Amino acid sequence: MVVLEEGETSFGAHVPDLSGCIAAGETREEVLELIKGAIELHIEGLIEAGEPVPPPSSASEVIEVNAA
Repeated sequence: MVVLEEGETSFGAHVPDLSGCIAAGETREEVLELIKGAIELHIEGLIEAGEPVPPPSSASEVIEVNAA
C-alpha cells in the first residue's frame, strides 16, 4: 500500500510496510512514479543486505462521516 498526501504545492507518498520509503513530487503522477522507484530500490537494498523483505500487512479504508 502506498499512502499519498497532497500538500499546498506538492504531493508526498510513503509505504507503511517499508519504513523510511518515501517520495515527493510536484504532481500526483510524478510522486507515483517516484515512489515506485523508491520501493524497488528499498527492496533491492534489503535483499543485498541480507535483510528480510516484509510481507504486505497494511490495509486502508475510506469511511464517510457526518460532521458539523
